[in-house]
Parts: sequence; C-alpha cells; structure tokens
Amino acid sequence: MDAPLLADPLDIPAELALVAIDMEKYSQIPEAKMAVARCDVDDIVATTLVECQLPDPQKLPGRYKDSGDGAILLFPPSVLARLVDPLLVRLNAALMRYEQQRLASSPVLRLRASVHVGPLSLPDHRGNAINDTTRLLDSQATREALSAAKDSSGFLAVALSEIAYQRTVDAGRTPGLGPHHFLGATARVSDKPGFEQPCRIHVPGLTGPAVRPYLTDATSPATAPGSGRQPAAPAAAPAAGGGTFQFHNQVSDSTIAGHIEVLRIDRRQQ
Repeated sequence: MDAPLLADPLDIPAELALVAIDMEKYSQIPEAKMAVARCDVDDIVATTLVECQLPDPQKLPGRYKDSGDGAILLFPPSVLARLVDPLLVRLNAALMRYEQQRLASSPVLRLRASVHVGPLSLPDHRGNAINDTTRLLDSQATREALSAAKDSSGFLAVALSEIAYQRTVDAGRTPGLGPHHFLGATARVSDKPGFEQPCRIHVPGLTGPAVRPYLTDATSPATAPGSGRQPAAPAAAPAAGGGTFQFHNQVSDSTIAGHIEVLRIDRRQQ
C-alpha cells in the first residue's frame, strides 16, 4: 500500500469560517460555579446553532477548540453569512432569555465574540486565521463595545474582520443586518503591539453610531475600508473679517445649528 503524499509546506490550507467567544469576567466566578456557567454557555451556543441551521463544531473532529473561558468554533466557509445573520442576533436573544430565568446565585453571562474567515490547517489549527480571530476577540474595541451592550441591556459584542464583513454584510448576504448596524474600528490588543487591523464592531440591537461614543479607535465613516469615499477636502479659510462658513452637508449638530440661527438673527438686525 502506497503511503499518502505529503502536502507541500507552501500549499495554502483550505479556508474555514471562525467564530470565537469569550465569557466576561469568567475568572471572577467562584470556582465551584465555573463549570456550570461554562456548560450554560455551551448549551446556549449549541441551541442557537440549531436554530440557525448551522452545524455544531463540537460534533465534528478538529472543529472545536476549547479556550477555558470560551471557545473557537470552525465552520465551512459557505456558511459565513449565517454566522453573522441570524446567529448574532439570536445568540444575544438567547442570552437575554437566560438572564430573565437566571437564579440570583448564578453569574451573569455576557460574551465577546469575533468572526473571521481564512486558511487554516487541521487538525493542528496552524495559521494566522486563528491568531487574528482571537486577537479581534481580545481587542480593546470589542471590550469597549461590550460596555455599550451593557448600557442597552444587551449581552453580546462582536468584532468582524474586514474580510468577513465584506463577504457578508457589504455583499448583501445579511438581510437582517445592514452597514448601519456596524461601526468601523481599528482592533488593537494591549499586549500585542504588532497587531493592528481594521474591523467592524456590532452590538445586537444598536446601530453603529450608537456604539461610537464607547470606542476609542472608531473609524470615520468617510475613511472606513470599503466605503469607497475619500475624506472631504477642508473648506477654504475665510478671508480676514469675512465671517464666512461653508458646510457641504446638512448640519445636524444642534449646537452648531443654534449658533448659525443666532448669526442669522444678528445679521437681520443690522
């Protein structure tokens, strides 16, 4: 019997869609309750996958990687869009239902998550795709977005890699979610100074602009990757004593609008 041919080390592995999840404040849960809380999260995720007609990675060899306070789930790349819509909204809804039924002695379950797609070798999980997925999960942007979720009674904050966003939301494959549900940001991790990538932040139930005040590294809509727009050129400086203002879009800021109206009234009275 001939031995199987070894793959060339320069061959690119097949692509996989990746979802990483992490429990907030898992290390602060009393040790005696850690296993139960983690099982509850696994049950919630498994049930939500069934609702979305997605395969359960725990039942497939090499498709599930336990990280202690979370996990990395691997899927066929063809289901990437469903990992964004409807999975994210339904996962947050399941966490909300859990909160309504939770015993007072049980910990609150809030999750950070990330979604990415890229080449990854199995079963050893070697490749940048898994590294980037975990760093998106651990990024300051995702952590800050979870604060937005808390303030809106939500339980989930998610970072999509730019390629995952382009293949799903931007491509029109997420009927329940549009670009306005996402906020462009730069993902950085405090202990990974060499990591810096564009991403899209999503908090179920909120629009991107509603999340913006919580993020340190939010991207301007005009300069977000894939926006197809360039920043507007700055208006020409007014001539000395001219008092000229130039606005190229509708003014929505109430403070600016108020000052403009005051100037109009003063000019009429002159």
